[in-house]
Amino acid sequence: MERLLQKRFGKFSLILFAMLFSVQVSFAQDIPTDEATVKQGGEMFKEMCVVCHNVDSKKIGPALHNVYERRDLPWIIKFVQNSQKVIQSGDEYAVKLYSEYNNTAMSTFDYLSDEEVTSIVAYIKHETENPTVAAAAEVADGETVAVTENAGVPSAYMTAILVGLAIVLALILGILFLMVSMFNKFLKTKEGLTGDEESFINDKFSPLKLLKSPGFMGIIIFLFTAFAFKATIDGLYNIGIQQGYEPTQPIAYSHKLHAGDLGIDCNYCHTGVTKAKNANIPSLNICMNCHSDVKNLQGKDGVSPEIQKIYDALGGYDPVTKEYGDGPKTPIEWTRVHNLPDLVYFNHKQHVKVGGLECQTCHGPIEEMEVVKQEENLTMGWCIDCHRKTDVNTQGNAYYDDMVKFHEKDHKDKMKVEDIGGLECSKCHY
Repeated sequence: MERLLQKRFGKFSLILFAMLFSVQVSFAQDIPTDEATVKQGGEMFKEMCVVCHNVDSKKIGPALHNVYERRDLPWIIKFVQNSQKVIQSGDEYAVKLYSEYNNTAMSTFDYLSDEEVTSIVAYIKHETENPTVAAAAEVADGETVAVTENAGVPSAYMTAILVGLAIVLALILGILFLMVSMFNKFLKTKEGLTGDEESFINDKFSPLKLLKSPGFMGIIIFLFTAFAFKATIDGLYNIGIQQGYEPTQPIAYSHKLHAGDLGIDCNYCHTGVTKAKNANIPSLNICMNCHSDVKNLQGKDGVSPEIQKIYDALGGYDPVTKEYGDGPKTPIEWTRVHNLPDLVYFNHKQHVKVGGLECQTCHGPIEEMEVVKQEENLTMGWCIDCHRKTDVNTQGNAYYDDMVKFHEKDHKDKMKVEDIGGLECSKCHY
C-alpha cells in the first residue's frame, strides 16, 4: 500500500511539475518576438511612454528593462491600462512603486487593448536583450544613415580664413613698401639721372594726395557700386525668407529641456507628424499628462510661473487637489515659426513616415534650442537640392520594387527623390 502511494505521489509530483513548467513556458511565449509586433510596440513606446520612461535608465518613472521578469504579463497589462485602479486595490508591489516615485500618478491608457500593451512589452524585451541596437547608428545597405547637415565651411573656420588672408595681405604690402624704399635708396646713389627722375625719386608719399587721385576715387566708386548691387540682389533673393526667425512665445517652452535633457520624443507632442500633412501644435491636455503632477522643474516650492500659465488657460487647475476650476478656458496663442507660402504643398507624413527623415533635417538641432528658431531658409532651391541628394527610402516598401529594378538597369548610384518625380512642379505646387 505504501509503495502504491509513493508511485501515485511520484506520478502526481511529475504531473504537477510538468504543469508548472508548461505554465512557465506558455508565459514566456505570451510575449511575441516577431519583427512586426516589436516595431509596432516601439512606435507606441516612443509615442506614449518615452516621456516618462527609458528602457535602460530611470527617468520620471522607473527603468523598464526586464519588467516582464519582475511582474507577469497580465499584471503589466492591468497596470498600464489603469495604474490607479491596481494601486487602490492594495497591490503591495504597485503601492510600493507609487510611493517610491513620490506618488506621481501614471497616465491612464485604458483605451489600449491587451495586444497593444503586449506589443510594447515585446519592444521592451527586444531592447533589453539587444542593448546595443538602440545606441547604434541605423545602417542601410552597409552604409551609415546620418542626419543631413548643412554643407559648406563652418562660420568659425570662414572667419579664421578671412583673418588669415588679411594678415597675409598686410605682410605682402609691408614687403612691397620695404622693396620700394630700398629701390629708391639704390636709385639715389646712381649718377646721371634726369630732372624728372630725380623729382620722382625725391617725391615724398602723401596719403592725402593718394585719396584725391582719380585712380583711387575710381576704385572706391567701383567697390561701392559693386557692394550696393550685391546687397540689392541679396535682398531680392531673401524676400519671404525668414531664416533665423525666433519669436517670443506666450509660454517659455524649452525644447532643450524637454526634447534634449528629458529625451521626450517629438512625436509625443506633435502627434500628427507621422499621420497627417501637418505636425500640429500640442493641445493642453498633452501638457497636462506630465504637468498635472510636475509643477516646477527647477525643484523650488510652489508652481513655476510658466506652468501656472497652463493651469490658468485651463480655467484654473489646482495641482494640490488635482481639480479643475470653473474659470474660462482659453487656448494658448502660440506664434508659428515655420511658414511656407500658401502655394506650397508639404506633407509631414510623406517625409517622416515614408521617407524616414529626422526632424533635425529641416528644423536643425531642435533638441538644443531654448527658443525655437527657423534654422534653414526653406527656399525652393533648398528643397530641390535635398531632392537631388536624398536617397529614396525603399526598404520594406513594395511600392518601389519595380522602380528600383528599372533604375538599377541604367544607374549605378542609388535612386534619388528626383528620379521618382521629385522635381516636378505639380509635386509641391497646387
